[in-house]
Amino acid sequence: MAVGAKTAYIEPGSPWENGYYESFNAKLRDELLNGEIFYSLKEAQVIIECWRQHYNAIRPHSSLAYRQPAPEALVWPAAQPGPATPATPALALRPAMN
Repeated sequence: MAVGAKTAYIEPGSPWENGYYESFNAKLRDELLNGEIFYSLKEAQVIIECWRQHYNAIRPHSSLAYRQPAPEALVWPAAQPGPATPATPALALRPAMN
């Protein structure tokens, strides 16, 4: 039985018609822009870049069962001169969100 459903056309340059963009834009507005006042372009660039890194690597996402999108990386210590010892990984430091 045909229900007459059709594929919706999204006009190029119309992110408000795409649910993924619309969802991201709402999160950007709610989590960052509504709580900040930018006094210069450079300040805005720094704060938005810090938020972008937090959003892409640290912040739990509901679509990933509230896991981080990018798991924490292991950083192996540099080789030290002298006798060989088992290397123990150190966790990479995360950027702090203020």
